[in-house]
Amino acid sequence: MFRRPLAALAAGAFLLLSAVHLTAHLAGAEQVATVTQWFVVPLLALAVWAATAGPAAAPTAGPTTSTARRSRLVRWTLVALTFSWLGDSAPDLSSGDASFLTMVGFFLLAQLAYVTAFWPLRARSVLRRPLLLVPYALALVVLVALCAPHAGALLLPVVLYGVCLASMGVLSTGVDRVAGLGGAIFLVSDALIALGAFVPGFEVPGPLSSGFWVMLTYLAGQALLAVGILRRDVRDRAGADLSGGPAGGGAPTAPAV
Repeated sequence: MFRRPLAALAAGAFLLLSAVHLTAHLAGAEQVATVTQWFVVPLLALAVWAATAGPAAAPTAGPTTSTARRSRLVRWTLVALTFSWLGDSAPDLSSGDASFLTMVGFFLLAQLAYVTAFWPLRARSVLRRPLLLVPYALALVVLVALCAPHAGALLLPVVLYGVCLASMGVLSTGVDRVAGLGGAIFLVSDALIALGAFVPGFEVPGPLSSGFWVMLTYLAGQALLAVGILRRDVRDRAGADLSGGPAGGGAPTAPAV
């Protein structure tokens, strides 16, 4: 998955910079936390890009047409990571409500990109198992109910973002179990942001700041999504090589087990 040198280097740099970023949160080094946040997601995107760059060397001769270009899943994932990076960095160019709305806007686009990436795999997701949808629906309802009293004119954007976020979490379960876990953790991260923004006095219980937990869950969620997506891409490419068809191009015919 990260066997190519550039992919391994970028993945290692992502983990190292994530550790520095989280340590800066713990130490109260806000400037370091801000600057490192600008670069963590680009490193993850570079790892995904490098891991899927062209055909991998094969030990035996065989078809390689399906690996000649990145799959639809990977391309939309890179779009989502680009919007995530803009959501991490662009808000620092403004302040107050403008900064918050800029962040929400770019992350809404990121969620829509993830939903677009995962949609062809919906038959594998928990959409086929209604009972497993309950936690996602419940999380969305509770989050909106807690935020609504203080959201004011932002209530509609909050609801829209919540629906997109929950949809991403649900559809991520169709990609891979690791991606499904990443989608759920990403949902937790954004829920913490919403609660901190709209519920007066909200703080995560314990000695660590809410900002630390937001970033820990955010980085973990993004990383697990990336790993799950790459795992799915490897399986799809292997199947496409055997069948002679394109990788990542069609909807599956059976749910994942």
